[in-house]
Amino acid sequence: MKNRIVLLGPPATGKGTQAALLSAAFGLPAASTGAILRAEKTKGSAIGLEAENWTARGLLFPDELALRVVWQWIDKRTRFLLDGFPRTLGQAESFDQGLDERGLPLDTVYLLDLPEETIRQRMVSRLTCLGCGAVYNESFHRINGDSPCPACGAALSRRSDDTTEALDQRMAQYREQTLPVAEHYRGKGLLKKVDASPGRDAVFNAIYEDMQAGAAV
Repeated sequence: MKNRIVLLGPPATGKGTQAALLSAAFGLPAASTGAILRAEKTKGSAIGLEAENWTARGLLFPDELALRVVWQWIDKRTRFLLDGFPRTLGQAESFDQGLDERGLPLDTVYLLDLPEETIRQRMVSRLTCLGCGAVYNESFHRINGDSPCPACGAALSRRSDDTTEALDQRMAQYREQTLPVAEHYRGKGLLKKVDASPGRDAVFNAIYEDMQAGAAV
């Protein structure tokens, strides 16, 4: 079984959902830099407020900030699943070096692939729970911003970066900065592309079966 996994993909491809499902299925600790930093923002910490200054403008976190958060979270772990990290080639190279120094090489990097028009449709109807962090789609789940979270009952909110303008910026950054990360891991023989169109369960089954199989494809 694979013990050190990265999920990559553009916004709204379901990385967070798949991370939660795979974490539960395999007992893998899972995290994203965004979720960690949003929790820090809720606490009012300096690092959380620093992160909000970037996300409110639809911008990626600086490499130093993202790496600082990730290494703090990984400390003393040998098994993990990272959702959406690394996002730049600089992050990937520094991350690879740090993993090599710790004797913790990645097993597989899954790239969730989705047409841009579908991404846009998902983004404008996305709601996030302020309590448990679950993500919902207004149309698919038949809820709205006034509905309580179906999982924990907390309030739902639209993220500050879920706007058309912010999405344009994030997609441009994804093409310019994150796609090279996918190519980086393809060159290392670690990349596995997964079609994210069929839906949550089909995507989960594809990744689940590959993780059980062992080596990356």
